[in-house]
Amino acid sequence: MSDTRVSLIDGLLARADSDDIMVEVLSPAGGPTLTWTYRQVIGAARVLADDLAVLTARLGRTPRVGLLAENSAEWVVADLALLFSGAVEIPVPTAFSAEQAASLLAGADACLVDSRGADKLAQWGSERVLAAGCQVDSVDLPALIAAGAYRDWGSPRASEAERGGGSPPIASWDEDAVFKVIHTSGTTSAPKGVMIRRHGIEALLDSLRRRSTPEIFRRYLSIVPLSLLVEQVTGLYMPFLAGGSVIFLPPGTALVGTSGDAAPRMLSLLRSARPTAVVLPPTMAALLLSLCVESPDETVEGRYSRFFGHDGPVFIACGGAPVPPEVLTRLKEFGLPLYEGYGLSENSSVVAWNFPGNVRIGTVGKPLDHVEVKLADDGELYVRSSSLFAGYTVEDPSSCAVDEDGWLHTGDLATIDDDGYIRIVGRKKNIIITAGGRNVSPEFVEARYRQLPFVREAVVLADGLDTVRGLFVVDAARDEEVLRKEITDFGREHLSDVERVTDIRLMRQDDSGYLTCFTVTGRPKRQAVRDLLLTQAPIEEHV
Repeated sequence: MSDTRVSLIDGLLARADSDDIMVEVLSPAGGPTLTWTYRQVIGAARVLADDLAVLTARLGRTPRVGLLAENSAEWVVADLALLFSGAVEIPVPTAFSAEQAASLLAGADACLVDSRGADKLAQWGSERVLAAGCQVDSVDLPALIAAGAYRDWGSPRASEAERGGGSPPIASWDEDAVFKVIHTSGTTSAPKGVMIRRHGIEALLDSLRRRSTPEIFRRYLSIVPLSLLVEQVTGLYMPFLAGGSVIFLPPGTALVGTSGDAAPRMLSLLRSARPTAVVLPPTMAALLLSLCVESPDETVEGRYSRFFGHDGPVFIACGGAPVPPEVLTRLKEFGLPLYEGYGLSENSSVVAWNFPGNVRIGTVGKPLDHVEVKLADDGELYVRSSSLFAGYTVEDPSSCAVDEDGWLHTGDLATIDDDGYIRIVGRKKNIIITAGGRNVSPEFVEARYRQLPFVREAVVLADGLDTVRGLFVVDAARDEEVLRKEITDFGREHLSDVERVTDIRLMRQDDSGYLTCFTVTGRPKRQAVRDLLLTQAPIEEHV
């Protein structure tokens, strides 16, 4: 385990001459994968960083650069180039609407794209999304790799100010400078930008490395968009600092969070990826459990081989929404422990996580070494750390406040046990008060319903209503009347009369309206769901 403060740039450049595999992309038809080495990727990134230095010199200030690409080697090269150059990176989800992308890219000086990003920009209309004068540059990976192979970079361990053939761009090596702007949802359709400092990411990486081992991140499978900060941390920087590889899905494969039916289709790709680590959405926990139940007498090694292509172990992490403790307990009994964690962009992602040897089911683990936590009188979780954000690009009522003592008010309700394990029990602003005056935590109810293996997502609504209404994203192949009855029966058995959904609305997992009701992180857009459910007449409970 690591005991020294990590420098992300030094850690990357220390492997600049390595011919180990850094990036791997799976074949869509089960054929040979495409691979790139550390030497190729870092060399290409340094060439692109030199090109970005020209933009910096022309502007006379640190540039703001959008990154619009699918999970790919091009994304990695662009991300590292922006890190090396000192530019401010603005990752944009390809699942965004034109309005959302325009909000995030306001003021961008340039935008780096791969072929998928170029297509998306054309679909949106670049004039609608980008400001006048914002240049668009394609990441030409073969050309950058070829150019990098012929450059003499000197010693990779030279000081940062000596790299790149001259002095660095303005503020490029300032640890306290903002180096990323990450999207997070607000009270409107326009996202807020969370400003992330480089030293904050490095403090986070240092803590994560203290809790883990390099073997965990030898082969990381990335199945959610890299525009999410936690995926950059766990899917790129942790594997790369450990000398491991990131594995991407075949080009064009829908990522989790971009389509309602993406998660179940991931299962068929896990085996070919042979991962040692993967971050799964909560909805996939029930799917894994259902596969375990199919072969209860299978050995643990056989189960890992069937799911992941090798005999284990695999660090299966999960976050974003709670997984029912019953599901976690049963998965552990089958030899597939799932490690829940908790974080938010305002803390540069991870706050707490369960790790091998330090697990308490039903909690999100203990806070990382650089993080302090405490509870307010009403149970709200406060966080203070060296990785806190530098503020928002736009403030709105959903913004998290930082008080004068440096405590971030997360808006999450929690408990902390005597050993320091944190249990998230709901959102302060999401507590439902029914027409009968009863309080309901929607997160708890939704987590219970996600125990059903055919339920991909669940959102409940009851504020001011006489009944609890629910939207369920479900397996498209199942009969709706059968599903409605199973949901009804489950609610009667596992939830109180106050909590259980009696007005059931189903959405097929391949429904085009999925992204209207859910963010790219899979979190519900509760106002959009409310608008949808309240525009339809109630459906009588299935008898």
